[in-house]
Amino acid sequence: GTATSLAEAEEVANSVGYPVVIRPSYVLGGRAMEIVHDVAALRRYMTTAVKVSGSAPVLIDSYLRDAIELDVDALADGQDVFVAGIMEHIEEAGIHSGDSACVLPPHTISADMVSELRRQTEALARGLDVMGLMNVQFAVKGDDVYVLEVNPRASRTVPFVAKATGIPIAKVAARIIAGEKLAGFNLPKDHLSKKHVAVKEAVFPFDRFPGVDIILGPEMRSTGEVMGLDSSFEGAFAKSQLASGTVLPNQGVAFVSVKDGDKAAIEGSVKQLADMGFSIIATRGTADFLTAKGIKTRSVNKVLEGSPHIIGLIKSGGVQLVLNTTEGAQAIADSFSLRRAALVHHIPYYTTVAGARAAVGAIAKMRAGTLEVAPLQSYSRASH
Repeated sequence: GTATSLAEAEEVANSVGYPVVIRPSYVLGGRAMEIVHDVAALRRYMTTAVKVSGSAPVLIDSYLRDAIELDVDALADGQDVFVAGIMEHIEEAGIHSGDSACVLPPHTISADMVSELRRQTEALARGLDVMGLMNVQFAVKGDDVYVLEVNPRASRTVPFVAKATGIPIAKVAARIIAGEKLAGFNLPKDHLSKKHVAVKEAVFPFDRFPGVDIILGPEMRSTGEVMGLDSSFEGAFAKSQLASGTVLPNQGVAFVSVKDGDKAAIEGSVKQLADMGFSIIATRGTADFLTAKGIKTRSVNKVLEGSPHIIGLIKSGGVQLVLNTTEGAQAIADSFSLRRAALVHHIPYYTTVAGARAAVGAIAKMRAGTLEVAPLQSYSRASH
């Protein structure tokens, strides 16, 4: 729904159900967009952040939890459609697409679902009579496909797709707009099933802004991006982390603190770290859960619980990896100093379960042997 007053916003949010995604109309990059968990946060938002919107209404949507978000870039000439790339976001839906790491081709959704996304993309391109490039953002939850938005234009993902596939899609789009037909370009039909994996990682300026929280959300905050290419997802993700300035550890102490809804999902990754020889420390609730699952875990205080606490450990060099997820305004505020300390001391940190899972897989890959390096052109040729 839409709202122009606090009373209208409360009415819409109550009917939609919390948490909601709320944003001003007519903004780019997710400006002033937030996930709001309760009426107190909604009231704060409507009196402060909403100034960006002026007299225009704010948009209030149901927040889709634990969904996989995907970006699809396609070319169309009014008759034919060519799906150039399907990218699976590594962070779940709710993180801005410009801030989420993504992988091409998708690595967790089924081949049937990939086919369905292609079918829907082609139908959208024909239905909207797109000429040139089009970008679609989907969310997949179970067997349900949600269309988040469709943009009949080039997207920020175009350079990544072109590099990953070796297909000059911007050049082709320009020539289509000038009157040429897709059929004349003889584009490959098997490029989506290629033998290599490309991972795009966002680059953030957090260390230049002392008071900024590093937790990701629907408002875009990245200032650049890098890419890793490899024959496996784990290798490509490891390369993307190195390129973005994140040096993953191959040993040491991993600190884990996750919200209740993520505890079961993080168990496998933490066990993998423990099996590789990492020492595991965690806040009390997470430590109790992991210990009950047979993973040797030492409990450490949150900052609010007094010294010795996790921030002191980070500052003294006692932590090499941070896995931290949180939910709700108060919990996010309480854990701000933890994320900030990890950033200042150059400790890799992951604030989503999917990101943590990818990082642990990359660590295992790096421990198993060196990362192979090959020219970009060799990947492009392999994809053809």
